[in-house]
Amino acid sequence: MHSSLRNNQYFVKEHVGMFKAANNYDIFDPHTNQKILECREPNLGFFTKLLRFTDYKKMTPFNIEIRTPDGQLVCSVKRGISIFLSKVDVFDENGSIVGRFKQKLFSIGGKFEVLSPEDAILCTLQGKWTSWDFRFIQGSTELANVSKKWAGLGKELFTSADNYMLSINGSVDKDDNIRTLVLASVMCIDMVMKE
Repeated sequence: MHSSLRNNQYFVKEHVGMFKAANNYDIFDPHTNQKILECREPNLGFFTKLLRFTDYKKMTPFNIEIRTPDGQLVCSVKRGISIFLSKVDVFDENGSIVGRFKQKLFSIGGKFEVLSPEDAILCTLQGKWTSWDFRFIQGSTELANVSKKWAGLGKELFTSADNYMLSINGSVDKDDNIRTLVLASVMCIDMVMKE
């Protein structure tokens, strides 16, 4: 696992754009304000780009690569075409599957099962219907949470850019693959639930 995945807090900033098909993010260490990761969709096809400007946007496939600023691949987040429920795969820097998210039907606020490569449930990603707040729950323990941080009303009204704060519980082992899945979840939530 890449060393950049050992932090406990990440500030995720979506690139501002009025008419953009690809979702691009920069991830910062909130303590140093240093950019530590970049998330890009480098191979977006022509038809997918077209569909991103329609009501079918939530159904389009995506392949987001998370890299260091110098281009080192850290992980990737992939989904094919989604008709009803999303199933999103997460891969490490070597292309090996780390786990997946499987969207639950009829959940208020949004809910995903976070699965191992063998499809065993590792934890649940649960959203609140009253706010933009998602928590990773394993039994009665909160492993991590993702919340939206507003960048200012004017900016939010005239662009589609969002900012998120990801906090991972310090009790989660620094080499646990759940950290990769938690970071990948921010892209998953934004593309699947909130677009």
